[in-house]
Amino acid sequence: MATNLGIDPELLQEALAVSGVRTKKEAVTLALQEFIARRAQAKLVESFGTLDWDDSYDYKDDRRSLDRNLAADP
Repeated sequence: MATNLGIDPELLQEALAVSGVRTKKEAVTLALQEFIARRAQAKLVESFGTLDWDDSYDYKDDRRSLDRNLAADP
């Protein structure tokens, strides 16, 4: 899909310089990938503290149970 964008040439040159990619297309693609990843991380961080925590859950017992089940399998 061809798209024409009016991108600030100085920003594009700086993106090329700091990214190490060779083409404008690679620089824009990398920038979009990093933008999407950063937004996804921000959404994840926003969820911190919003989940209910079960204080009675014993993860060590759960691991021991899994180990017993694995040892019992032939």
